[in-house]
Amino acid sequence: QVQLVESGGGLVQTGGSLRLSCAVSGRTFSTYRMGWFRQAQGKEREFVAALTWSVGRTYYADSVKGRFTISRDNAKDTLYLQMNSLKPEDTAVYYCYVDKVPSSRYDYWGQGTQVSVSS
Repeated sequence: QVQLVESGGGLVQTGGSLRLSCAVSGRTFSTYRMGWFRQAQGKEREFVAALTWSVGRTYYADSVKGRFTISRDNAKDTLYLQMNSLKPEDTAVYYCYVDKVPSSRYDYWGQGTQVSVSS
C-alpha cells in the first residue's frame, strides 16, 4: 500500500522559511513525477510545484517562482519543498502527490500539512 506522509508545516512570520517533506513508502512502481498542491480555506486546491523524478525537471506556479524550490532525495524516496520569503497568502494545507506515468493525474496523495504565515 503506497503512503505519502508530509511533514514540516507550521506557523511562521511573513518573510520566514519552511521546508516541507513528503516521504513515500510502499512504492512498487517507478515514479514519473511528484509535486505539491495547496488548498487555502474556502478556496480550490491549486498547483504549487512539480518535479519529474528521473530527469529532475521542475515546474512552478507563477505565485511561488523565485521563492519556492522543489527537490528530491532518490535514496530516501522523499520530495521536498523549500519555501522562502513566505507571505500570508501562502497559508494553506499543502499536499504532495505521485504520478506513476506521464499521463497520470495524481495517482496518490498525502494527507496534507498545514502552513500558516502570520502578518
